[in-house]
Amino acid sequence: MIISRTPFRVSFFGGGTDYDRWFCQNKGAVLATTIDKYCYISCRYLPPFFDHKSRIIYSKMEHVHGINDIDHPSVREVLRFLKITEGVEIHHDGDLPARTGLGSSSSFTVGLLNSLYALKGVVVTKERLAQEAIHVEQDMIKENVGCQDQVLAAYGGLNHIEFGGSNHLLVRQVTISPEKLNVLQNHLMLFFTGFARTASRIAHHQIKNIPRKKPELARMYEMVSEAVAILNGKNLVPFGQLLDESWKLKRTLSGKISTAHIDHLYAAATRAGAVGGKLLGAGGGGFVLLFVEPHKKPKVRAALKGLLEVPFKFEGLGSQIIFYQPDTGIVK
Repeated sequence: MIISRTPFRVSFFGGGTDYDRWFCQNKGAVLATTIDKYCYISCRYLPPFFDHKSRIIYSKMEHVHGINDIDHPSVREVLRFLKITEGVEIHHDGDLPARTGLGSSSSFTVGLLNSLYALKGVVVTKERLAQEAIHVEQDMIKENVGCQDQVLAAYGGLNHIEFGGSNHLLVRQVTISPEKLNVLQNHLMLFFTGFARTASRIAHHQIKNIPRKKPELARMYEMVSEAVAILNGKNLVPFGQLLDESWKLKRTLSGKISTAHIDHLYAAATRAGAVGGKLLGAGGGGFVLLFVEPHKKPKVRAALKGLLEVPFKFEGLGSQIIFYQPDTGIVK
């Protein structure tokens, strides 16, 4: 039995510049962090005592005889990519629901790769996990996804990631003091607005608009360096103000990113004292992140009393194998 634990992520700046359609000709970058909310995946070789060859358990249960019979796209393509022909059992649990803007799909893919490599007795680097998860999602599943989620899930931590050029991606951990990190964390609030539409469909519309949105995306790229500079300063309030500017800009990238309901919630939060914020992920629903000075949090909480608030902390480990007990003495 192998169990992996892979974090979800919160993206601050640069989302939209991590699509290869943008960064193959322009510079891309994101500033984002992983949080202490996780995707857990357990796997083992399934003993040959059942009518089915493999069992996959997530929001539904699949009993299948071959890889081609698997409905779950990430499971099907990862097994195919790793050339696993033995019967397996794969079980998924998540701290937060899918399709809510926290990069859960990529956390699943990264965690599954990590688990199945461990099952095969192979140690892999974080870079390899990230690159192969990108390949599986973009080239095999054909999802409309960028590259930040896979990198963050694999590496963990608060990172400044650059895309494009000869290296394709460059991961730089943001090195600020634990005290400053705690101050930033204490200025953030996370609220669940409701389930989102499938991110890939929203992202497809956003990607189609890239040729018409070059000035906006170029500005969003610049914000990443500005945000890092703010983190190195003494006053973090401009970080929240920059989030507000970024959110207003992101809304112009596609008419599918926000909704009247989300706009109403955001306006209520800012009237109550939030400096800025953003809807996480591709848009349409999910989680909204707010930057709020600690003494104003009660008013913001009251203004959004109909929403579920999710407390969280930053994490810095990325995808981990937390239980490793190879199968022994079982005929596969």
